[in-house]
Amino acid sequence: MAKISMRMKTQRPPKFKVRQKNRCPLCGRARAYYRRFGMCRLCLRDLALSGQIPGMRKASW
Repeated sequence: MAKISMRMKTQRPPKFKVRQKNRCPLCGRARAYYRRFGMCRLCLRDLALSGQIPGMRKASW
């Protein structure tokens, strides 16, 4: 989980556009963010395992 202060900081508009940081809307994680899904890899995996993302399932071979 991200600090509350960091989550609040990303909600404010940045002073410069290049300072904008993508964060997961569910947990606030800044690293391993997938733009295609709009969340971090950990939340993506949890939602995929529970079947909440259509067409996605865990790979097994």
